[in-house]
Amino acid sequence: TTMGKIIFYEDRNFQGRSYECMSDCADMSSFLSRCHSCRVESGCFIGYDRPNYMGNQYIFRRGEYADYMTMMGMRDCIRSCRMIPMYRGSYRMRIYERENFGGQMYELMDDCDSIMDRYRMSDCMSCHVMDGHWLMYEQPHYRGRMMYLRPGEYRSFREMGYGGTRFMSMRRMVDICF
Repeated sequence: TTMGKIIFYEDRNFQGRSYECMSDCADMSSFLSRCHSCRVESGCFIGYDRPNYMGNQYIFRRGEYADYMTMMGMRDCIRSCRMIPMYRGSYRMRIYERENFGGQMYELMDDCDSIMDRYRMSDCMSCHVMDGHWLMYEQPHYRGRMMYLRPGEYRSFREMGYGGTRFMSMRRMVDICF
């Protein structure tokens, strides 16, 4: 597996103290009091504006982000981050209308730009990712707030801090980063 590497800086334009991250980091505030720029040397990361992989999420591909808050229209600094591993396998996810895998269920193996159009499903409150890494979006056509999902069971988006957020489209993290 290829390793990723992202360097966070306290100030804009890669100034001030820095913190190097090569995997997941649940809380950067123990290393940096604030964070206003970053540089992705390799790989791809999801940044979160709250500790413990909570809050709004942003994709950081390889490159330089001299002032990411202004670039991405963010209110808060990145507080935690996850590295997206390189993945070349198949993709499979089950989405459920209700929490705890209740209500209608559909199995996806490819992108879906609108669960309303495709399945007549107006809500998705839990899911089970069997294979691959996925992004879910609150609006059709991959717009609005997004949520990164690695393989696992997600019984309640509400309990994950997404109460009131509806996820209406989902796509595989294929060629988004690499």
